[in-house]
Amino acid sequence: MESRRLGSDPAGGPGGRGGRTAAIAVLGLAVGTLLVASAMFGTVGTDQDPQGERFAAARQRMVEDQIRRRGIDDPRVVAAMREVPRHEFVPEAEWSEAYEDRPLPIGYGQTISQPYIVALMSELAAVGPQSRVLEIGTGSGYHAAVLSRLAGAVFSVEIVEPLGVRASEALKRLSYDNVHVRIGDGYQGWPEEAPFDAILLTAAPPEIPQPLLDQLKVGGRMVVPVGDWDQDLQLVTKTADGMTTRSVIPVRFVPMTGRAQNPR
Repeated sequence: MESRRLGSDPAGGPGGRGGRTAAIAVLGLAVGTLLVASAMFGTVGTDQDPQGERFAAARQRMVEDQIRRRGIDDPRVVAAMREVPRHEFVPEAEWSEAYEDRPLPIGYGQTISQPYIVALMSELAAVGPQSRVLEIGTGSGYHAAVLSRLAGAVFSVEIVEPLGVRASEALKRLSYDNVHVRIGDGYQGWPEEAPFDAILLTAAPPEIPQPLLDQLKVGGRMVVPVGDWDQDLQLVTKTADGMTTRSVIPVRFVPMTGRAQNPR
């Protein structure tokens, strides 16, 4: 699929190369998609629930029971998980389950990841305030929002156009202004914004895509689920001579589609 960027960037901001023009083109084509999405997701951030305050207690319990109790102790990651309203990124019908210990459907055969996995991957990436991060698989936009609280700039690629449009709108509405979304095949990454300090994949390729390794800085980290049915979450660190790989935990992600299924 031809890559297209969604959302406009502040003048002079990271990746601000024609973002506003691309946004007008893509969003103009996607009006029908957004109307369907708004009906599915409900009206969030309105006078019904201006700040998501009624979910604050559930979010606190999520962090204590699912995140910290399992050993996630990076204070910046914990703070981001406390702050970002997960319910804003799932369909309204799923709001009552938004802070439960499981993935949730977001349409088009995709899911929003279990909160613990989002926190674990974010901690493994070791993102700093000035980091430039590439996310492959925007999905709902939730993980990008969490990363935005940790990094200087987040570049996220989504192959399913309606999901990318919807996530871009949610991120814009909630003022995650340092996240930049593009529609395209994540196998190719985002070469014009490379190199990246960290790369995270939220779908599982059969093997690590070489273009993504090429776009990772020396010393940078990639967090990626690898495999077909049986998958391992791997932490890859790029070195001057190649890479080192550590298997973290077994996981089950949706497969990475597009060129990842036939890279040669």
